Amino acid sequence: MTTGAHGGAQTGAAAVRVRGLRKAYGGRPAVDGLDLDIVHGEVFALLGPNGAGKTTTVEILEGYRRRDAGDVEVLGEDPDGAGLGLRRRIGIVLQTSAETPELTVDEMVRHFARYYPSPRDPDEVVAAVGLAGKRGERVRSLSGGQRRRLDVALGIVGRPELLFLDEPTTGFDPQARRAFWDLVAGLKDGGTTILLTTHYLDEAQRLADRVGVIAAGRLLALDTPQRLGGREAHRARVRWVDDAGAHEEATQTPTRLVADLARRYDGEVPGLEVVRPSLEDVYLGLIDGVEGPALEGAPA
Repeated sequence: MTTGAHGGAQTGAAAVRVRGLRKAYGGRPAVDGLDLDIVHGEVFALLGPNGAGKTTTVEILEGYRRRDAGDVEVLGEDPDGAGLGLRRRIGIVLQTSAETPELTVDEMVRHFARYYPSPRDPDEVVAAVGLAGKRGERVRSLSGGQRRRLDVALGIVGRPELLFLDEPTTGFDPQARRAFWDLVAGLKDGGTTILLTTHYLDEAQRLADRVGVIAAGRLLALDTPQRLGGREAHRARVRWVDDAGAHEEATQTPTRLVADLARRYDGEVPGLEVVRPSLEDVYLGLIDGVEGPALEGAPA
């Protein structure tokens, strides 16, 4: 998938379309002229440090926060003041956990399923998020990670066309995170569009078709995880160790350098490593010198 103007994709219709989005708190911009397209059927990861404006952006798209300026369309509608029709077409997994401590997991999921015209089977949803063994447990007895899984269940039970996942795997153990990744892949295969915010760079690398990096309320970069920030053009670092000590050389032609080293060392290069920039390296480079303290009274 290639990117076009405003960071949008050149193929497919936009599930989310944003132009010139602005939001300020106390006269200080939290979102500063953001343009963005998210295509139907893709997983889009929005990354940024605390105070970057990503939570404000997502809450505006969800219809929970009003913008100061700009045009926003979510599934063809303006989310500001949108009615029940749009609400039934989107799913939301917030950062905060469900607050109904006396209901059981099964009761919670079945209760939320009644809000939608064509929900997923509650039993399947509970199993999909790894809570089948906790079906009869009250919410107050769940661990933090288990409550997070319940949040995810409530977000997907309505079979949403567009799913907002805000830090969805916080509190998950590694096995649960991997299972959740498989769940997201299955939702995508079923045609669900997903907007993901996460602080786990490996999660964005694994799940996202495209990644946007936001800082100081502005979109700094947008591309596939492999191409973000020109990663393909970044020089690899070749490292090796010999009797003279450790060596490192940055190069755009690592294969050629390794071949030269192999000839120098008669085949086997001692302690050889070839390291390319990771998504985390690129992300940290993009936000370096841009991120600032979170706006007082504003969401992250």
